[in-house]
Amino acid sequence: MIRDLAAACALLTRLPVGRLAEGADPAHCVWAYPAIGAMIGAIGAAVYAALRGLGLGAPLASVWALAALLAATGALHEDGLADAADALGGGGTKQQRLAIMRDSRIGTFGALALLISSALRIGAVAALAPHAAAAALVASGALGRAAMLLPLLLLGPARADGLGAALRPAPRATAWAGLALGGAVAFAVLAPRAATGAVLLAALAGLGVAAAARRLIGGYTGDVFGATSVLAECLVLGLLSAGSS
Repeated sequence: MIRDLAAACALLTRLPVGRLAEGADPAHCVWAYPAIGAMIGAIGAAVYAALRGLGLGAPLASVWALAALLAATGALHEDGLADAADALGGGGTKQQRLAIMRDSRIGTFGALALLISSALRIGAVAALAPHAAAAALVASGALGRAAMLLPLLLLGPARADGLGAALRPAPRATAWAGLALGGAVAFAVLAPRAATGAVLLAALAGLGVAAAARRLIGGYTGDVFGATSVLAECLVLGLLSAGSS
């Protein structure tokens, strides 16, 4: 279990795990993704609470909270979102879309996706009281990584190499365990009604991205996972901020 958690942490974050992840199979640690997502959310929550406690206003504190999340992950999911937006929005064929995903440059669709997703998360967190923001960041972090598992369960890899191909042997029971863990985290930190809505929206994000990926590129890639995570976070945080007003 410790090795799986360390391997998931090494894959999804820039946090040092040393040798703890050595020998772990990437396909067998996917159940731990929501746990790592909750930990990342907790980092953002701690930054937000600390800055609000020091008297910083909610908008600026939420900007710094998002900055902390991005620092923890190395903007891994945002990179996937930008690449997927450029590919799915601009490519004419499957081959063109996959080629765009491999291009390190960011186009118009990718830049807009990053701008809008960042604004949505900053605005949603700023609309919440500090204690509610902490729960929302933890829940959205867990559910965003749980939503990544839906394309993994429903699709095959779009190409023969890359992260997607490395996860192909993931046991279905392991992926389902990750989905269950994401839901459990949400219900542990949120009120039942809010948790139910958050889980449903995260599932909608995963199913929607999976459907688009199936139609446009024939499967999943690492960028598809990143796009799924960010979209799910945006939806969950938006729901929770709306429920607080």
